Amino acid sequence: MFKRIFIILIAAFIFVQYVGTSHGASSDSGSDSTSDNYLDHYKDAKKLILRAKSLEEKNKVDRATKLYSKALGKLEQAYKTDRNNPDVLNYLGFALRKIGKLKEAEKYYLAGLKIKPDHNGINEYLGELYVNTNRMDLAKERLAVLKNCNCEEYSELKEIIEKK
Repeated sequence: MFKRIFIILIAAFIFVQYVGTSHGASSDSGSDSTSDNYLDHYKDAKKLILRAKSLEEKNKVDRATKLYSKALGKLEQAYKTDRNNPDVLNYLGFALRKIGKLKEAEKYYLAGLKIKPDHNGINEYLGELYVNTNRMDLAKERLAVLKNCNCEEYSELKEIIEKK
């Protein structure tokens, strides 16, 4: 008798776990589709930017620019969902800078720094933007922020400033 009750309890437990998991998954995907979509846009944009950087290193600038533009579209979609994510703002600034929209890029970088002033990527890329627009004092300010980070962003920005 005890064995039957035990088997029934185990079967009921497995059944409840199975039903609960499948029900939970469907309700999560329904209620969180916006955030899933947001993450998909962000991840897709990041992949496009990495591919564009690789093409840029191979002097395939036109193809890289097309990928940066494509990434920009994805990032704009992600930004509609989360306007306070410094990583999204960083990549928006980066993509805009790469396609030559420097004023817009600067706005996104500065918005990202308002949220996270010590963001390594934003500080580096904003510093690069300042170098490209001959605002060396501002570039050096970004470098000073990165000075104690012990990160590659510091050395990369330092090298760009020294070459100018």
